[in-house]
Amino acid sequence: MLAELSPALIAEVQRAAKILADKKCICILTGAGVSAESGIPTFRDKQTGLWENYAAEDLATPDAFARDPKLVWSWYQWRRQLVADKTPNPAHTTLAQWQQHAANNHQQLTLITQNVDDLHEQAGSTVTHLHGNLWQNRCSQCDTTYENHSNRLANSKNDMVFDEDLITCQHCGGYIRPDIVWFGEALPVQAWQTAEEAAANCEVFISIGTSSLVYPAAGLAQLAKKNGAIIIEINPNPTPNTIVDITLAEKAGIIMSLLMQKITALSSIQPLL
Repeated sequence: MLAELSPALIAEVQRAAKILADKKCICILTGAGVSAESGIPTFRDKQTGLWENYAAEDLATPDAFARDPKLVWSWYQWRRQLVADKTPNPAHTTLAQWQQHAANNHQQLTLITQNVDDLHEQAGSTVTHLHGNLWQNRCSQCDTTYENHSNRLANSKNDMVFDEDLITCQHCGGYIRPDIVWFGEALPVQAWQTAEEAAANCEVFISIGTSSLVYPAAGLAQLAKKNGAIIIEINPNPTPNTIVDITLAEKAGIIMSLLMQKITALSSIQPLL
């Protein structure tokens, strides 16, 4: 696969590796492109089957759930079935390895994701979710986290029953909904605070598999740039973002594997103090 990469791209990866091996504070933001490499459809992909006549943007809203909670709940159960058998790809596994490598070399590597799957966790990463978690649920009225060990909705996706029947909260009787940030909703306060602090204090900000043009997440790269960070983008389709310093236009799995090889080699020569 490396033989297919252009010399110019390999040189840019080497340049990025030299920068990253020498920095102590790194912030990484991952988006849908990373999950797509594991076969998880993005919101921009056309829906299939029973849902081909619906737009994802019309279902993932508080108003849609209020109008027809059964419809929205059924759609999310369908989405969970699509994701349940997906596994981490080389980008996920390499990021997990990099976190461990960073900890061993006195670096701080904060991983933030816009994705709602748990592939980063499966790979072994510690990650902050900006948009919630597909495998968790909460009450639409009182926000209480929903856990029901009998149907395993919040405990194990491996044996999950994708029942489309609505569930009510044992505290207030409200309908249970996925613990996902829908269009029109605010990001989780603690997760956003973690992301902002990491972006503001990092020396390098890396955007992987996301355009970094959609707010509020797009503001993280700008915040990092404002505070003097180097901005690196890893994306097969680079975005017209003038704040990016290094663009690595290839799939995340390919670039991350090569980048990690070079970072490890450089760190072994000049370990951080």
